[in-house]
Amino acid sequence: MAKKLGLLALAVLLGTTACGGASGPKKPAADVGAQPPVTEAGKGGTLTILSNQDFEHLDPARNWTMPQMDFGLRYLYRSLVTFKSEPGAASLEVVPDLATTTGEMADGGKTWTFTLKDGLKYEDGSPIKAADVKYNLERSFAPELPGGPNYHKLVLKDADAYKGPYKSGELASIETPDDKTIVFRLKRAVAEFPYYATLPSFSPVPKAKDTKEQYDNRVFSSGPYKIESYTRGKEMILVRNENWDPASDPARKALPDRIVVKQGLRQSVIDDRLIADQGEDQTAITYADVNGESFAKILNNPKVKARFHNEIRGCTDVLAMNTQKAPFDNAKFRFALQYAIDKEAYQTVKGGPAAGEIATAFLPPSLSGGVPQDTLKIPATGDVEKAKQLIAESGVSTPVKVKLHTSTGAKNEATALQESLKRVGVEVEINTYDPAVYYDTIGDTAKFEGMASYGWCQDYPSGSSFIPMMFDGRTITEKGNSGNVSLFKDQETMDKIDEIYAMTDLKAADQAWVQLDAALMQKAPMIPLTWERKPLLAGSKVAGAFGHLIWSGQFDYAALGVKQ
Repeated sequence: MAKKLGLLALAVLLGTTACGGASGPKKPAADVGAQPPVTEAGKGGTLTILSNQDFEHLDPARNWTMPQMDFGLRYLYRSLVTFKSEPGAASLEVVPDLATTTGEMADGGKTWTFTLKDGLKYEDGSPIKAADVKYNLERSFAPELPGGPNYHKLVLKDADAYKGPYKSGELASIETPDDKTIVFRLKRAVAEFPYYATLPSFSPVPKAKDTKEQYDNRVFSSGPYKIESYTRGKEMILVRNENWDPASDPARKALPDRIVVKQGLRQSVIDDRLIADQGEDQTAITYADVNGESFAKILNNPKVKARFHNEIRGCTDVLAMNTQKAPFDNAKFRFALQYAIDKEAYQTVKGGPAAGEIATAFLPPSLSGGVPQDTLKIPATGDVEKAKQLIAESGVSTPVKVKLHTSTGAKNEATALQESLKRVGVEVEINTYDPAVYYDTIGDTAKFEGMASYGWCQDYPSGSSFIPMMFDGRTITEKGNSGNVSLFKDQETMDKIDEIYAMTDLKAADQAWVQLDAALMQKAPMIPLTWERKPLLAGSKVAGAFGHLIWSGQFDYAALGVKQ
């Protein structure tokens, strides 16, 4: 597809259905729970969010985990552009946020310019400036602040050796000729750049308010709410940012007067409280997924089921392996484990089809034209004899002992994997970590060994938000290694990624990502397990609840309110 004008290219990009979007298959409501109709709420009241964990990162330079991006971007800060707050396929549409448009493209897609709206203010009434967006993007490069989105890091000119503003000063490829204009100069054409600009990295942070590592604890708000108090691991309270102008922000309704996040609760307790639906729990939602053990209590009770949301997430649950250390540096051994895993048992432990569909590829169906890919044709319960044969061919002697890292909330799933691998002589030691530190732990390349429970969700509806992030060896960082956790560095794969990036026909690129997915299944740097759903429960007085397709089926916080 030839691209001549920035807005034309974006319109074509966002209008295509080749990326899949909401076109993936859905199971009947009777099987897995439907998406209840969205009901409206008036302004006011308190929305309570019940959570089994603290936030890992709310700093917009470091926030790259679902559903923390949803929370941060809808409540505390705004990006240059954002996704529409509507159910279904409409949620895939990019709309202006801080900027007046979704971006102006020049130089064949190597230059993108955004202009800020008039009158934008922070929580203290000071003006939001283009230089503040530039500064946050610059600080996202700082080694002191690992873990955030890296799309812009891969495409900005002269950014390869840049180490952030604390060490390297300003980055010349981001220009701010005045307070309202920001210009990005890229080393290659990127028609999808507006998608990048929806991410937290493209939110403003004024230099005077930057507290480096401590910014996680007190974000300076450009969104509709500000932090009144935050006790890590226990409670966060948000109140209205009176300097936020709703006229400049059609994406966020900002209905509740207060948002109270109660942390550190057991998920089973959260589930039971929301099922019972008493007192303040009537105006509460769950932050994390409903436990699989709670599905029967929900789906067999029509009144509770009416408050159950279970959207397809656009996410793939995987088993990651450190491909740079034995025995997982042996490609045939890794491939053998594709056959060893009993994915049906894993799915059952997670809660059955209501929790997700068995994955036979890395790309979820929403990114492969709505059609699940299955090139290996491995039975859902595995093929033990084939796995043993391949292990013998690999030269790895069994029994072999390995470590499996997982979060405390996924211990049962890890045990199912442990049992699968035991069948082929792989003895697994399970190590669990608090969810608030888990991704930082496995993202430390000096410490990660063995295997890890992992998953990836689309940041936008294209295979380019999936395959390169998980498998491009050039994206690996020593700390905060959020994407390529398997440390997979394969030249053939990287060359193919570059080839697809250079394509101007986006439909052809979509198909090329699918083909690369099939090739990666043979190399097995990770093992896909399930294509996840997002099981969530809301109280009976919560309104505006729906699962947003971009934020992995998480409730869109921009639309939530409470019935008065």
